Amino acid sequence: MKIDVQSFMLKKVIYSLIALFFISVSYKGQRHEIGVQLGMSNLVGDIGRTNYIFQKPVRRNIADYGVPFYGSILYRMNFNPYQTVRLNLAYNHIQFIDALAKEQYRRNRKLWGTNSIVEADLIFEYNFFPVNEEQKGMLSPYIFGGLGAMLASAPQLVVENDFRRDANGNAITPTNASDFETNSTYTSGKKLTMAIPFGVGLKYKFNYNWSLFGEFMFRPTFSDSIDYSMIDDKSVKVTYNKDILAAGSTSKSILQEDPYKTVAEANVAKLLEDRQVGNINSKDWVNTFSIGLSYSFGRPPCYCD
Repeated sequence: MKIDVQSFMLKKVIYSLIALFFISVSYKGQRHEIGVQLGMSNLVGDIGRTNYIFQKPVRRNIADYGVPFYGSILYRMNFNPYQTVRLNLAYNHIQFIDALAKEQYRRNRKLWGTNSIVEADLIFEYNFFPVNEEQKGMLSPYIFGGLGAMLASAPQLVVENDFRRDANGNAITPTNASDFETNSTYTSGKKLTMAIPFGVGLKYKFNYNWSLFGEFMFRPTFSDSIDYSMIDDKSVKVTYNKDILAAGSTSKSILQEDPYKTVAEANVAKLLEDRQVGNINSKDWVNTFSIGLSYSFGRPPCYCD
């Protein structure tokens, strides 16, 4: 039995997020925080600029490119003065524009695109100072890391293997291995992928219940198609016309048997290769700089041994 490891891990993330919510509600003695984050996200991939942070917004053609944006609502549960688990539900809009790249070959290529990403992240934070304690004010740097899931637009390929036709539209039996047609259509769909968020931040607690914080978040993903630079195998749909069936079959096209099938598979591989941009061994990163504001509520925490 073949197991889809990435799908299995994504399900584990979703179940963990649900479990975290119910656990946090049941522990009334913990300190809870809710808040928002706003900032700017950028892509590091095979198309566009390669800045890891602070991508410059495009001042022209905003109708086409949009604005690089990150917005999130968050929930924190503070286990002790230093350690926190955080849940983020976020939206990203990213741009990737070769014309703005430093590399000359990218500027000459002139590819561009945008993508909108919905994500959920489960993150562990460690504060260097006890900023979670009940106090009027404190400043603390923190580091964080976790696991996330992203839903983004991705390119898809639909391939139809069909017979050549006579003047009346009737299928013509192929006479050699390549005597049929391979028609392709490129479309766009949604793809779920995993990400590994990590980064650093600075948090300032003030007026007992309020916190202002800023952070850099880096998210290597498990996908190379967020910038549409390649199409993975799961995003390819291949069909075979069945006007002429294989010998002895009532449902299988003759094109699904060799020598035609080998040629059809080679045609798909060539389409994917021609569509590919950049390094297929390098996955996309989505990185963010953001500023957030959160409010603490619930009974004061009891960090007793």
